[in-house]
Amino acid sequence: MASIFTRIINREIPGYIIAEDENYIAFLDISPLVLGHTLVVPKKEVDYIFELENEALAGLMVFAKKIAIAVKNAVPCKRIGVSVIGLEVPHTHVHLVPMNSADDVNFTRSKLSPSKEALAEVAEAIKKQL
Repeated sequence: MASIFTRIINREIPGYIIAEDENYIAFLDISPLVLGHTLVVPKKEVDYIFELENEALAGLMVFAKKIAIAVKNAVPCKRIGVSVIGLEVPHTHVHLVPMNSADDVNFTRSKLSPSKEALAEVAEAIKKQL
Protein backbone atom coordinates (compact mmCIF):
# COMPACT_ATOMS: atom_id res chain seq x y z
CA MET A 1 0.00 0.00 0.00
CA ALA A 2 1.27 3.45 -0.91
CA SER A 3 2.39 5.72 1.91
CA ILE A 4 0.47 8.90 2.66
CA PHE A 5 3.40 10.78 1.10
CA THR A 6 3.14 8.79 -2.13
CA ARG A 7 -0.56 9.61 -2.17
CA ILE A 8 0.31 13.34 -1.91
CA ILE A 9 2.96 12.96 -4.63
CA ASN A 10 0.38 11.26 -6.88
CA ARG A 11 -2.19 13.97 -6.05
CA GLU A 12 -4.57 11.36 -4.63
CA ILE A 13 -4.91 13.49 -1.49
CA PRO A 14 -4.26 17.21 -1.12
CA GLY A 15 -1.07 18.67 0.22
CA TYR A 16 0.38 22.14 0.66
CA ILE A 17 3.12 21.60 -1.90
CA ILE A 18 6.01 24.07 -1.80
CA ALA A 19 8.19 22.74 -4.63
CA GLU A 20 9.05 19.63 -6.56
CA ASP A 21 11.26 18.32 -9.30
CA GLU A 22 11.41 14.92 -10.96
CA ASN A 23 12.91 13.23 -7.86
CA TYR A 24 11.86 15.19 -4.76
CA ILE A 25 8.93 17.10 -3.32
CA ALA A 26 8.48 19.49 -0.39
CA PHE A 27 5.19 20.15 1.34
CA LEU A 28 3.97 21.53 4.65
CA ASP A 29 3.42 19.26 7.62
CA ILE A 30 -0.31 19.66 8.40
CA SER A 31 0.36 18.93 12.09
CA PRO A 32 3.48 21.07 12.51
CA LEU A 33 5.66 21.73 15.50
CA VAL A 34 5.67 25.37 14.35
CA LEU A 35 4.03 27.04 11.38
CA GLY A 36 6.25 26.57 8.34
CA HIS A 37 7.34 23.03 9.34
CA THR A 38 8.07 21.46 5.95
CA LEU A 39 8.69 17.88 4.86
CA VAL A 40 11.14 17.07 2.08
CA VAL A 41 10.54 13.67 0.51
CA PRO A 42 12.03 11.61 -2.29
CA LYS A 43 9.35 10.67 -4.81
CA LYS A 44 10.65 7.10 -4.83
CA GLU A 45 9.13 5.41 -1.80
CA VAL A 46 11.99 4.16 0.38
CA ASP A 47 11.27 3.55 4.06
CA TYR A 48 14.61 4.36 5.71
CA ILE A 49 16.82 7.28 4.70
CA PHE A 50 20.02 5.23 4.80
CA GLU A 51 18.50 2.74 2.36
CA LEU A 52 18.60 5.47 -0.31
CA GLU A 53 21.29 5.19 -2.96
CA ASN A 54 24.12 7.65 -2.32
CA GLU A 55 23.14 9.86 -5.25
CA ALA A 56 19.50 10.00 -4.09
CA LEU A 57 20.54 10.85 -0.52
CA ALA A 58 22.82 13.64 -1.72
CA GLY A 59 20.10 14.95 -4.04
CA LEU A 60 17.56 14.92 -1.21
CA MET A 61 19.82 17.04 0.98
CA VAL A 62 20.63 19.51 -1.80
CA PHE A 63 16.89 19.87 -2.53
CA ALA A 64 16.24 20.28 1.22
CA LYS A 65 18.85 23.06 1.40
CA LYS A 66 17.03 25.07 -1.27
CA ILE A 67 13.73 24.63 0.57
CA ALA A 68 15.27 25.46 3.96
CA ILE A 69 16.61 28.76 2.64
CA ALA A 70 13.14 29.65 1.32
CA VAL A 71 11.47 28.68 4.61
CA LYS A 72 13.95 30.78 6.61
CA ASN A 73 13.29 33.77 4.37
CA ALA A 74 9.51 33.35 4.67
CA VAL A 75 9.07 32.46 8.35
CA PRO A 76 10.64 34.60 11.09
CA CYS A 77 13.16 32.37 12.86
CA LYS A 78 16.81 32.12 13.86
CA ARG A 79 17.52 28.84 12.08
CA ILE A 80 15.94 25.94 10.28
CA GLY A 81 16.21 22.77 12.32
CA VAL A 82 16.72 19.55 10.37
CA SER A 83 15.53 16.20 11.64
CA VAL A 84 15.08 12.72 10.25
CA ILE A 85 13.04 10.44 12.47
CA GLY A 86 11.07 8.24 10.11
CA LEU A 87 8.95 6.31 12.58
CA GLU A 88 5.47 7.63 11.77
CA VAL A 89 5.42 7.27 7.97
CA PRO A 90 7.35 4.48 6.21
CA HIS A 91 8.67 6.83 3.52
CA THR A 92 11.93 8.73 3.91
CA HIS A 93 11.38 12.35 4.87
CA VAL A 94 13.41 15.24 6.21
CA HIS A 95 11.75 17.67 8.62
CA LEU A 96 12.68 21.34 8.16
CA VAL A 97 11.48 23.22 11.22
CA PRO A 98 11.73 27.00 11.71
CA MET A 99 13.26 27.43 15.15
CA ASN A 100 14.05 30.09 17.65
CA SER A 101 14.98 27.63 20.42
CA ALA A 102 15.84 23.95 20.66
CA ASP A 103 12.34 23.29 22.00
CA ASP A 104 10.93 24.13 18.56
CA VAL A 105 12.26 20.78 17.32
CA ASN A 106 10.99 18.77 20.29
CA PHE A 107 8.91 16.06 18.63
CA THR A 108 7.45 14.90 21.95
CA ARG A 109 5.44 18.07 22.47
CA SER A 110 1.93 18.68 21.15
CA LYS A 111 1.62 19.53 17.49
CA LEU A 112 -0.25 22.58 16.18
CA SER A 113 -3.54 22.41 14.28
CA PRO A 114 -3.36 25.40 11.94
CA SER A 115 -6.30 26.33 9.74
CA LYS A 116 -6.29 25.54 6.03
CA GLU A 117 -6.02 29.27 5.42
CA ALA A 118 -2.94 29.59 7.63
CA LEU A 119 -1.29 26.64 5.88
CA ALA A 120 -2.09 28.02 2.43
CA GLU A 121 -0.74 31.45 3.43
CA VAL A 122 2.58 30.14 4.72
CA ALA A 123 2.93 27.79 1.71
CA GLU A 124 2.55 30.78 -0.63
CA ALA A 125 5.02 32.84 1.39
CA ILE A 126 7.62 30.06 1.13
CA LYS A 127 6.99 29.56 -2.61
CA LYS A 128 7.62 33.27 -3.20
CA GLN A 129 11.10 32.83 -1.75
CA LEU A 130 12.11 30.15 -4.28
